[in-house]
Amino acid sequence: MSAFTECDPNAMKILLIHQNFPGQYLHLARFLASHPEHRVAFITQRSEGTIPGVEKILYQPRRTISPQVHHYLRESEGAVLNAQEVARVAMDLRNTGFVPDVMLGHNGWGEIWYLKDVFPKSPLIGYFEFFYRTQGADVGFDPADPVTPDTAPRVRTKNLGNLLGLEAADLGQTPTQWQKSVYPSRYHSILNVVYEGIDTLVAKPAPTRLTLGSGLGVASGDEIVTYVARNLEPYRGFPTLMRSLPTILASRPKARVLIVGGDEVSYGSRPNGHLNFREQLLKELEGSLDLGRVHFLGRLPYSAYLKVLQVSRVHVYLTYPFVLSTSMLEAMSAGCLVVGSRTPPVEELIRDEENGLLVDFFSPEDVAKRVIEALEDGRAHDAIRQSARETIVMKYDLHTRCLPAHLRLLEAATAARV
Repeated sequence: MSAFTECDPNAMKILLIHQNFPGQYLHLARFLASHPEHRVAFITQRSEGTIPGVEKILYQPRRTISPQVHHYLRESEGAVLNAQEVARVAMDLRNTGFVPDVMLGHNGWGEIWYLKDVFPKSPLIGYFEFFYRTQGADVGFDPADPVTPDTAPRVRTKNLGNLLGLEAADLGQTPTQWQKSVYPSRYHSILNVVYEGIDTLVAKPAPTRLTLGSGLGVASGDEIVTYVARNLEPYRGFPTLMRSLPTILASRPKARVLIVGGDEVSYGSRPNGHLNFREQLLKELEGSLDLGRVHFLGRLPYSAYLKVLQVSRVHVYLTYPFVLSTSMLEAMSAGCLVVGSRTPPVEELIRDEENGLLVDFFSPEDVAKRVIEALEDGRAHDAIRQSARETIVMKYDLHTRCLPAHLRLLEAATAARV
């Protein structure tokens, strides 16, 4: 019987590491900490948030990145500073007698690099999201961001952290098959495709009414177009969405657009001459966009964000060939009709006309055509919406698929420990 199931009373010590608590470990940490025989420690930089039963340990790097460091190495130096401080915290834990039975951490910020030097016999499962490539992924995808002679060496150097983490980890976790495919094949044997999971009992279709900040109420059944991203930026197709809106709104006079996301930049560069991409696109489209029907909602609490998905008639999700957003899977789970970009991360889940609609990432005309078709008849795509939800329930459900897979990964790691 596994020590990670509720049937086994054996106490396990689990160490989680993610600078943005709880990151991809929310569901796993909750499950493990719900069994009081386990001790769950979580090293992070983020002071906000708690999970009952999880011992949170905060750290901060002791200095900032040196201004004179070569620009290829800025991320690497920042990651080394994180890794050093996490190792110091780990040594403090060891000095108290805490030696983990298993360690799990996101590799993206260097935090897991030196853990095996502190706990050499504790298995380490690294979370690996993306290996940077000069071809076949995000680099060179957008003509607006052309490749230069500096691109290839910069991207190759950017993978220093990936390679350090892959060599440090005993096993790896990556969320999708396509994201695994961008890693060098020599590492595929240790990389396990395990998605964090969608709680389909929460993200589900439901008749919903949502009051916007202006006091305007919208409800399920209205002509609502939705778009969600952590930040409104080119990597997630925000310019294409915005350029599709004049046609959509002119064709459908009752339609409203709800846009969720911040004005920072998660990926890529900031716009030249503008504070953010929202300002840039509004300036470009000035005079052609009915702003009374376009609602920028910023970042929302999860409950409000879920209502946005539940009132949606059609949900637009566009992305470079890059990390797939959880929001697309939650939209499918909520029964949204997803108009998604014909890019590899999306195509792994969405089959055109079966469980979603696929469009050219760069074509506002293609997006507008699909969205208008969906708005014209609210019931015409019900079978696609149902199929979208079934895809998530069958393959990505937290309770029946993803959490059990995660626990099997922990079992494999602990069974193979020295």
